[in-house]
Amino acid sequence: MANPLMIAPGKAAKLDGRDPDDTAYVGSEEEARAGLLADANEIDKLQDKLYAEGKRSLLVILQGMDTSGKDGTIRGVFNTTGPLGVSVTAFRKPSEEELAHDFIWRAHMAAPRRGTIGIFNRSHYEDVLVVKVRRFAPAKEIEKRYDQINAFEKMLTENGTTVLKFMLHISKKEQKERLQERLDDPKKHWKFNPGDLDDRKLWSDFQDAYDTMLERCSTDWAPWYVIPADKKWARNAAIAKIVRKTLEDMDPSYPKVTWDPKSFKVE
Repeated sequence: MANPLMIAPGKAAKLDGRDPDDTAYVGSEEEARAGLLADANEIDKLQDKLYAEGKRSLLVILQGMDTSGKDGTIRGVFNTTGPLGVSVTAFRKPSEEELAHDFIWRAHMAAPRRGTIGIFNRSHYEDVLVVKVRRFAPAKEIEKRYDQINAFEKMLTENGTTVLKFMLHISKKEQKERLQERLDDPKKHWKFNPGDLDDRKLWSDFQDAYDTMLERCSTDWAPWYVIPADKKWARNAAIAKIVRKTLEDMDPSYPKVTWDPKSFKVE
């Protein structure tokens, strides 16, 4: 199921040719919701083994345009997972301290420790997306960052962290509906950021930046998956399947004790 969604290393993503409303990868809504529930339960069990094993970690990176569902994905896929072994980092505008370091520093500081699943809500890829589109850094500097990101992620994988990267692919039409919903519903006013409208005006530029990012930074050790995100249930089901399969391939196990449990008795 994951292969059609994965960007092969060095291949163009061609986002304009990918349907953000495609649900073929997960079947009917009923099937997808049932699959999501089953996958979320298995992710919880596998994470428990990963935590007990304490030797490796999983990093899940979520990128996408505003309203593409990064928060919703975290709730939908990982809410069942015990909080002890999961950390979520939301990357916003860099602080003064973060700006005083290289652009990857804050991502490395937030990388998951052994035995845990780390989730990045946005990530170091902001520095080849919004920074590029908004021209916050010189083009020559941004150009160097693709290779630097690849090297960083390779270093993580060589030290026991499996990296999964999901680009939540939403249509401009669906984004409009979700932004309007935030304006119409008083309970969602807090979610609305006027700056989102400025980014929306640069939609084509952002799509181009994503295309470049996907082509340059989908690697054998840290591939990108483009997830159709217009249907929230399909988005969550697709990601849950890939996360579960990845953890199953990692095959974490409970450590074996060196003592005989039969030698002890609880009085």
